[in-house]
Amino acid sequence: MAELATLARPYAEAVFKRAKEGDAVAAWSDSLAFLSLALREPALSDILNNPRVGKQNITNLVFDICGDHVLDEAKNLIKILIDNDKLSLLPQIATMFEQHKADDEGYVNVDLYSAYALSKAEQGKYVAMLEKVLNKKVNAAVSVDKSLIGGILARAGDKVIDGSVRGQLHQLAKRL
Repeated sequence: MAELATLARPYAEAVFKRAKEGDAVAAWSDSLAFLSLALREPALSDILNNPRVGKQNITNLVFDICGDHVLDEAKNLIKILIDNDKLSLLPQIATMFEQHKADDEGYVNVDLYSAYALSKAEQGKYVAMLEKVLNKKVNAAVSVDKSLIGGILARAGDKVIDGSVRGQLHQLAKRL
């Protein structure tokens, strides 16, 4: 995972810089999100990972899938990634691009997991708490993870704030 991040980082930084220069951050964000979603499709993944399929065929296939949903500059990125056998980095590049975008716009994306469905008031309480801890505006994506048993777990980039019962049990087990 760390190796993927290391390989993807220069691409993500270059793409974000180019997006800022062209005042096209939102369009790049949409393009990268579309491409990441398309590449997660198992049928497409099987074709892309087949060594018998040439790079030109892969390029043509991905371009056909992109259609008008992707910026022309994003298609250039795809071609470069395919030519360098690094198309698998695209989801990581998209994630890092979104982190750059969030930093630039002064907020942080947080994946917030709870053992049970949170009410709007509870979500607001946790978001306010996270904004204090992270010292930034928080854009939270809330999910239910029953394996937490109770409490919450928040992931903001590399930072993990674990206030779950499961996390406390792990801490207790380490101490014993």
